[in-house]
Amino acid sequence: MNILDKIVLNKKREVRAAKNRVSYTKLEESDLFHRECYSFKDFLLDPQRTGIIAEFKRRSPSKGIINDKVTVKEVTNGYANAGASALSVLTDRDFFMGKKADLIAARHANNIPILRKDFMIDEYQVIEAKSLGADIILLIAAILTPAEIESLSSLAKSLGLNVLLEVHNLEELERSINPNLDAIGVNNRNLADFSVSVETSYKLAPHIPAEFLKISESAISNPETIKQLKTAGFNGFLIGENFMKQADPGKAMLEFVTRINGF
Repeated sequence: MNILDKIVLNKKREVRAAKNRVSYTKLEESDLFHRECYSFKDFLLDPQRTGIIAEFKRRSPSKGIINDKVTVKEVTNGYANAGASALSVLTDRDFFMGKKADLIAARHANNIPILRKDFMIDEYQVIEAKSLGADIILLIAAILTPAEIESLSSLAKSLGLNVLLEVHNLEELERSINPNLDAIGVNNRNLADFSVSVETSYKLAPHIPAEFLKISESAISNPETIKQLKTAGFNGFLIGENFMKQADPGKAMLEFVTRINGF
């Protein structure tokens, strides 16, 4: 059993427990459930912003603790001020030290789209994401069937959420596309062994239909890589560890963006 299998098995138990604690009705009574979501596309393509989806992540299964000394508010504010097009907030507790409260805190502190970064396997999590203040959900093709992706993405769209589909190879891409998706994210990290290669993005870029936003995820630590990915047709770039491993992630992002712009 690889790490991804372990995460999914644990997530099933976690979702069952959450359903017993908080009902669907209770989720829908949240004030945040009724807010209108920001448009992922509008912010991602805004020329005044960077295209960067900046991630708040305390730890990862492969690296252990990355940064557990900073607050969600200070980091996400720093990202937004540095020109982030969107924020990504981990809500998985057992493997990433994420909290649902982190997403709520980021929502109250910022006025840009927020991605709920988690392992979504159940419609309950989609409704929960809306109740926490998310604008975007992540669907990972490696852990979902095409029917599950279609069902979860359809529900998300009915709630006004944006949908980012994550793929790792051509087979996942071809079997998973449906009209309810807004963006296709190519994860340069192999979730089975956590090795990384940005070449994955370059290989898959020509196969992503033009109607979807193209996002490259992970393995981005050099501003030159952003320029090359833009040339390959990518609109967005999810970066987390590269910023979070610094004492001041927001400052790290600002310096990164300055280098992209050549100043």
